[in-house]
Amino acid sequence: MPITIAGSGTITGISAGGLPDGVITTDDIAANAVTYAKIGTTEQGQLCKAWVNFDGTGTVAIRASYNVSSITDNGTGDYTVNFTTAFADANYAAIATSTNTGASFGAYATGYESVRARSASSWSFWSGSSSALQDTAYNNVAIFR
Repeated sequence: MPITIAGSGTITGISAGGLPDGVITTDDIAANAVTYAKIGTTEQGQLCKAWVNFDGTGTVAIRASYNVSSITDNGTGDYTVNFTTAFADANYAAIATSTNTGASFGAYATGYESVRARSASSWSFWSGSSSALQDTAYNNVAIFR
Protein backbone atom coordinates (compact mmCIF):
# COMPACT_ATOMS: atom_id res chain seq x y z
CA MET A 1 0.00 0.00 0.00
CA PRO A 2 1.42 3.43 -0.89
CA ILE A 3 2.15 5.91 1.86
CA THR A 4 0.25 9.19 1.47
CA ILE A 5 0.65 12.51 3.26
CA ALA A 6 -2.43 14.67 2.84
CA GLY A 7 -2.37 18.48 2.82
CA SER A 8 -3.81 18.37 6.34
CA GLY A 9 -0.74 16.48 7.54
CA THR A 10 -2.60 13.15 7.82
CA ILE A 11 -0.46 10.15 6.90
CA THR A 12 -2.09 7.03 5.53
CA GLY A 13 -0.64 3.73 4.42
CA ILE A 14 1.47 2.96 7.49
CA SER A 15 0.22 0.16 9.68
CA ALA A 16 0.38 0.44 13.46
CA GLY A 17 3.89 -0.35 14.58
CA GLY A 18 5.15 0.15 11.02
CA LEU A 19 8.04 2.39 12.10
CA PRO A 20 9.92 2.25 15.39
CA ASP A 21 9.63 5.31 17.63
CA GLY A 22 12.24 8.00 16.95
CA VAL A 23 13.00 6.92 13.36
CA ILE A 24 11.42 10.02 11.84
CA THR A 25 11.42 13.26 13.79
CA THR A 26 9.60 16.52 13.11
CA ASP A 27 12.91 18.01 11.92
CA ASP A 28 13.27 15.22 9.36
CA ILE A 29 10.05 16.17 7.60
CA ALA A 30 10.09 19.95 8.17
CA ALA A 31 10.58 22.34 5.26
CA ASN A 32 14.26 22.95 4.46
CA ALA A 33 15.28 20.18 6.85
CA VAL A 34 18.70 19.73 5.25
CA THR A 35 20.90 22.57 6.49
CA TYR A 36 24.61 23.27 6.32
CA ALA A 37 24.91 22.50 10.04
CA LYS A 38 23.38 19.05 9.52
CA ILE A 39 25.89 18.09 6.82
CA GLY A 40 29.02 16.32 8.03
CA THR A 41 32.34 18.18 8.10
CA THR A 42 33.73 16.09 5.23
CA GLU A 43 30.81 17.03 3.01
CA GLN A 44 30.99 20.70 4.07
CA GLY A 45 34.54 20.87 2.74
CA GLN A 46 33.39 19.61 -0.65
CA LEU A 47 30.87 22.37 -1.25
CA CYS A 48 31.48 25.42 -3.43
CA LYS A 49 31.50 28.38 -1.02
CA ALA A 50 31.23 31.13 -3.66
CA TRP A 51 30.75 31.27 -7.42
CA VAL A 52 29.94 33.83 -10.08
CA ASN A 53 29.26 34.06 -13.82
CA PHE A 54 29.75 37.62 -15.14
CA ASP A 55 30.26 39.74 -18.25
CA GLY A 56 33.61 41.54 -18.05
CA THR A 57 33.13 43.78 -21.11
CA GLY A 58 31.87 47.37 -20.89
CA THR A 59 30.16 47.79 -17.52
CA VAL A 60 30.84 44.60 -15.58
CA ALA A 61 27.59 42.71 -14.95
CA ILE A 62 26.92 39.64 -12.80
CA ARG A 63 24.66 37.12 -14.55
CA ALA A 64 24.33 34.72 -11.62
CA SER A 65 26.20 34.16 -8.36
CA TYR A 66 26.33 32.73 -4.87
CA ASN A 67 28.13 34.50 -1.98
CA VAL A 68 29.46 37.17 -4.37
CA SER A 69 28.41 40.75 -3.62
CA SER A 70 30.06 42.47 -6.59
CA ILE A 71 32.80 42.44 -9.21
CA THR A 72 35.38 45.24 -9.35
CA ASP A 73 36.79 46.12 -12.79
CA ASN A 74 40.41 47.10 -12.08
CA GLY A 75 41.25 47.74 -15.73
CA THR A 76 41.55 45.73 -18.92
CA GLY A 77 41.24 42.03 -18.08
CA ASP A 78 41.75 42.64 -14.34
CA TYR A 79 38.84 41.70 -12.06
CA THR A 80 38.22 41.36 -8.32
CA VAL A 81 35.47 39.08 -7.01
CA ASN A 82 34.10 40.44 -3.70
CA PHE A 83 32.50 37.94 -1.32
CA THR A 84 29.22 38.61 0.47
CA THR A 85 30.41 36.66 3.50
CA ALA A 86 34.17 36.70 4.05
CA PHE A 87 36.09 33.47 4.66
CA ALA A 88 38.06 32.81 7.84
CA ASP A 89 41.29 33.29 5.87
CA ALA A 90 42.65 33.35 2.31
CA ASN A 91 43.51 29.63 2.23
CA TYR A 92 40.86 28.67 -0.34
CA ALA A 93 41.06 27.15 -3.80
CA ALA A 94 39.95 29.47 -6.60
CA ILE A 95 39.26 28.47 -10.18
CA ALA A 96 38.55 30.90 -13.02
CA THR A 97 37.74 30.52 -16.69
CA SER A 98 37.26 33.28 -19.22
CA THR A 99 36.03 33.12 -22.80
CA ASN A 100 35.53 35.70 -25.48
CA THR A 101 34.17 33.77 -28.45
CA GLY A 102 34.62 35.53 -31.75
CA ALA A 103 37.22 38.04 -30.55
CA SER A 104 40.41 38.53 -32.54
CA PHE A 105 42.23 37.45 -29.39
CA GLY A 106 40.94 33.91 -29.92
CA ALA A 107 38.11 31.65 -28.93
CA TYR A 108 39.18 31.49 -25.31
CA ALA A 109 41.31 33.15 -22.71
CA THR A 110 42.63 31.75 -19.46
CA GLY A 111 42.18 33.24 -16.01
CA TYR A 112 45.45 33.93 -14.19
CA GLU A 113 45.47 34.57 -10.46
CA SER A 114 46.63 37.93 -9.22
CA VAL A 115 48.17 36.84 -5.90
CA ARG A 116 48.69 40.45 -4.85
CA ALA A 117 44.98 40.77 -4.08
CA ARG A 118 44.03 37.45 -2.41
CA SER A 119 42.23 38.03 0.89
CA ALA A 120 39.46 36.53 3.02
CA SER A 121 36.96 38.99 1.50
CA SER A 122 37.99 39.04 -2.19
CA TRP A 123 39.98 37.34 -4.94
CA SER A 124 41.48 38.91 -8.06
CA PHE A 125 42.40 37.41 -11.39
CA TRP A 126 43.56 38.47 -14.84
CA SER A 127 41.89 37.41 -18.05
CA GLY A 128 43.84 36.97 -21.25
CA SER A 129 47.18 35.43 -22.02
CA SER A 130 50.59 35.81 -20.44
CA SER A 131 51.38 38.42 -23.08
CA ALA A 132 48.18 40.50 -23.08
CA LEU A 133 45.24 41.05 -20.77
CA GLN A 134 41.76 41.31 -22.30
CA ASP A 135 38.24 42.07 -21.13
CA THR A 136 36.20 38.91 -21.67
CA ALA A 137 32.47 38.40 -22.08
CA TYR A 138 32.13 35.15 -20.15
CA ASN A 139 33.94 34.82 -16.82
CA ASN A 140 33.33 32.05 -14.30
CA VAL A 141 34.87 31.82 -10.84
CA ALA A 142 34.39 29.07 -8.22
CA ILE A 143 35.83 29.17 -4.69
CA PHE A 144 36.22 26.09 -2.51
CA ARG A 145 37.24 26.13 1.16
